[in-house]
Amino acid sequence: MMEGKVVAVCVSEKKGTPKKNIKEAFLEEGVGIPQDAHASFGHRQISMLALEDIEEAKKKLPELQPGSFAENITVQGFDLKSLEVGDRVQVGEAILELSQIGKECHTRCAIYHKTGDCIMPTRGIFFKVVKSGRVAVGDKVTKVTSK
Repeated sequence: MMEGKVVAVCVSEKKGTPKKNIKEAFLEEGVGIPQDAHASFGHRQISMLALEDIEEAKKKLPELQPGSFAENITVQGFDLKSLEVGDRVQVGEAILELSQIGKECHTRCAIYHKTGDCIMPTRGIFFKVVKSGRVAVGDKVTKVTSK
């Protein structure tokens, strides 16, 4: 069974800004993280990146950290690339359903302007919250169903 762990739980007050690691949050079904700027954002309620991808991007911009790409949850040791739309993962107490892989960036973010690249269009994945629950740094991340 594929298993990883949560290394950051991040929110921001405004869209288009890096998120701050608050270490734990309640993920609400159909909403996401209520105090996050992207809460209730349709099928993209929670965004996720792998720490390994952030570490690769740090080669160009060493000050990058979890939340820099405006992701809500950063995981380590979990192969996000193996997931398909419709797959479900358990993150802490919450269950998330993968709704989108990557995204189109309509405007270039600050990281793109500094490095010439951004990993969210290819590495970022998005989920709907299908079962509410608390998520904290150190929690397990496991795949629970395939589409």
